[in-house]
Amino acid sequence: MPEYLPTAPYRGTRDFLPAEMSVRTQVFGHLYDVVERFGYQRYDGPILESAEIYEAKSGQEIADQQLYTLTDRGGRRLALRPEMTPSVARMIAGNAGSLQFPVRWYSHPNCHRYERPQRGRVREHWQLNVDIFGSDAASCEIEIFEVIHALMGEFGATRDMYAVRANDRTLLASALTDLAGVPAEHLAAVYSLVDRWEKYDRDKLAADAEEIGLSDKQFARLAETLGMGTALLDELPAEVKDASNLVQVLRSEAAELVQFDPLIVRGLAYYTGTVFEVFDTSPENNRALFGGGRYSDLAGLFTAKEIPGIGFGMGDVTLIDFLTTHGLLPSPRSEYDVAVIPVTADLTGAARSVATRLRSAGLRTSSPLEHRKLGKELTRADKAGARAVVIVGQEDWDAGNVTVRSLATREQTTVALDAAADSVAALL
Repeated sequence: MPEYLPTAPYRGTRDFLPAEMSVRTQVFGHLYDVVERFGYQRYDGPILESAEIYEAKSGQEIADQQLYTLTDRGGRRLALRPEMTPSVARMIAGNAGSLQFPVRWYSHPNCHRYERPQRGRVREHWQLNVDIFGSDAASCEIEIFEVIHALMGEFGATRDMYAVRANDRTLLASALTDLAGVPAEHLAAVYSLVDRWEKYDRDKLAADAEEIGLSDKQFARLAETLGMGTALLDELPAEVKDASNLVQVLRSEAAELVQFDPLIVRGLAYYTGTVFEVFDTSPENNRALFGGGRYSDLAGLFTAKEIPGIGFGMGDVTLIDFLTTHGLLPSPRSEYDVAVIPVTADLTGAARSVATRLRSAGLRTSSPLEHRKLGKELTRADKAGARAVVIVGQEDWDAGNVTVRSLATREQTTVALDAAADSVAALL
């Protein structure tokens, strides 16, 4: 017996058969439509980048544990991109002289991370990235939150199905040092602890805090501070709040777009101000769906020019899970809308010419590759989801006509060849 290669894809990656691909294409199309309505322009970049840009800017977890790296024949260390933000920062910095800031850009790259595959996490995914570069105004935060709500609403999601929870790292830094008494040298480690706050029990958090170097008293003060919720804002210095874009949003008419939450941190190293995450509120899928934040100088790795930005990345896996949980996932499209069927093999060429006419009219049209009996082709068209068929018979064809049949009602009518497209379109 021959030894065949496995048919399963590499662990953590996915095959997409036509029905699944149809759903994804529809979902992705909605995403593009929404962000382009806000004036965002699409860009793309290489899937291979220098490993250094991720090691410098993406944070320890991605750089140390999740990068797919390789060394090319020239000895250069490269990585499959795990995210797009460092790449777009490089592109913005490299073209800053010709851009009219602020710019609104979006992309939808294929990204790779060496994750432990589980619900919501795979090793290859597609991520919608929406960013504003070149402005530090709070109006950028407002627009980003508006885009998020528009994206969710495009699929029929209502505000009770999800929540946009936000924090500001400058507010958090003040809360940790001024209220919780965390030493400045422990801030980075405590950020990571806060990021895990809702995932672990109190004993585990206390043990992690002790490992960081916090005393029991400091941990207790930390827990008390984080448990204050929105009341935390009242305890922070006025100058810290006045400098926060998020506080400006919360003080404005746009406050209903977002909820303040001191537990939102985001693990990526480049965030410096506003950070936010979108959560599914369903008990069946109670998790973070996607998030983002503000970076004051991400492009600083590539240029001395300071270019602030804000944006988010929405992965396809968690989005599909959300839509599935709430019954919002679109159905696959049919294989085609109309089939053109020749009654005899001699009419195959005639059927192809009719199909060409229908395609020119914008109709998704199929015709048989091999001649089979009319009944079998009608059954095939029905199973493919077609809603109409055009039957080409010899007598009709000689008279310049075809028969148009509805697969829903089984009613059919003979029409002139020139009227076939309009007749089919009326059935669809």
